[in-house]
Parts: sequence; structure tokens; C-alpha cells
Amino acid sequence: MPDPAKPGKDLTGWKKKKQPVHRTVSQICPPPRRPLTVVDIRTGMENERLGVVRDSMFQNPLIVKAELGKPRERSCSLPGINFNYGLYIRGLDGGVPEAIGHWNVFKQQPTCPHELTRNYIAMNRGAVKAGLVTARENMLYRELNDIRINDQEDRRQKEPPPIPPNMTFGIRSRPSTPFFDLLQHRYQQLWVQEQKATQQAIKMEKKQKVILGKLYETRSSQLRKYKPPVKLDALWHMPHFKKVASHLATFPTEADRQRALKAHKEEYAVRQGTLRMGNYTHP
Repeated sequence: MPDPAKPGKDLTGWKKKKQPVHRTVSQICPPPRRPLTVVDIRTGMENERLGVVRDSMFQNPLIVKAELGKPRERSCSLPGINFNYGLYIRGLDGGVPEAIGHWNVFKQQPTCPHELTRNYIAMNRGAVKAGLVTARENMLYRELNDIRINDQEDRRQKEPPPIPPNMTFGIRSRPSTPFFDLLQHRYQQLWVQEQKATQQAIKMEKKQKVILGKLYETRSSQLRKYKPPVKLDALWHMPHFKKVASHLATFPTEADRQRALKAHKEEYAVRQGTLRMGNYTHP
């Protein structure tokens, strides 16, 4: 095998290293697609139309259709490849060399003389003492006696009130949620204690009430409690079923059955229906 390091040997059989291909931005990002025109329309395309065709028809996004395998046209023309998007700010300060060479010091502008504020309180007081009460008289008095507030009083009125150094501005933050009280049912215990205290206060209030004495019932109160007796008619039974005992017991005991019959007899007078088993007649 030939030694490639020795001179005079043929090196044509060795592969040369490929140089990297440098691609420009325009090759990587092709220019934006321009809007369709009448010249671009060919037979069989989606945007082929009959009749009069104008370029403005292909600039309407409601009319233009997307071609097969291509994105939809946006119907707006874009500038060329050399156009730079964004806002170009022109430097007016000279950049770094001018900043290193000298420093532009801000020059204080001359202050204009401050016009003193009129002292309307003093002028109104003087007009009243002079016996001037109408608007015209007040205006003439102010023109003759133009009283102004001096700088110290004016500055004292415009200066904000002194604020303590430890004062904190803003809204206080919400306190953290007491998770331990929630887990220990602390609020339930407090509620139970409040209910017990309320009941105890009600009992003490009832004890402190003065008993006025025995209450006697009148005739109206007795009639209100009176229940008229109801004559119960015996229900009709077939003769051959009179001696047959019941085969179904819906009450647990006989005492419960008698108690239910007694309640039914008491309400018998105010119920509706033939057997008095319906709704009450009174509301």
C-alpha cells in the first residue's frame, strides 16, 4: 500500500474535503409572495374566472381561493427584499466617540419671574369695610387695591402637610389564613360557645321576668279551645263478613292503632269527604 506521507506519490485517489456552502438570507428565506394578477392565472387554477377579470378581483380576501398545495394569498403587496421593517432611529448624540470626547452638561434654563397670587380674602374684607357690595364696585376696588400674597405665605399654602417618617402608604395586606384553627375546628368551638352563652342569657332573662299572676280564661278563650262532639255513624258491613277478623295489621301495637283512631276522630269534624278522609275545610 503506498505511503501518502512520502513525496512523489500520486494522491489523486484520496477524497478531497468538501468546502461548506454559504447561503444568503434571501436563499434561506425566500421573498414574500406577491398578490395574484391576471397574468398569473392559468387554465385549471382555483381562481380562474369567466367574463371580465381585473387585478382588483385578486386583492379581495373574500374572493381569492387557496390554490391546491399552496397557502392562501393575503392579497396585499409587500415591499422588496431590501426593505427593513421597524422604526429607524437616527442617532443625534454622536455615539460613543462623542460621549468619550466631551460630556454635554445640562444647562439650567432661566426662570421666569413668579407671579404672586392675589389675596382675595383681604381684598373682599377691605371692600366690605369700605361699603362696596356690588360686583362692579368689587371689581373697581380690586383694580385700585391689588393685594398679593408674599412668597413665604404662598409657599406655605402650596407645600404638602408634613408626613411622619414611619408612615406606610397603601392598603394593608390580608392576613394569612389560619390553617391550624381550621384543622382544629376552632371556629366550630367558638360558635358552640356563643350559642351556649346566648341560651344562658335567654334563660336568665326569663327568670328575671316578673310574673303578673294567674291568668283567668274568659268565655271566648274557652270557646276557642272547645271541640264540638262528633256523632260517629257505624259503618255498614256485609252480614257474612261481620264475624271475620282482620288479616292485615298495619300498626305495630294495638295502642298505636287506638291512638291513630283517636286522632282521626278528633279531626273528623273539619275534614272533607264522605268518610272525612280528605283535606281540611279551614285554611
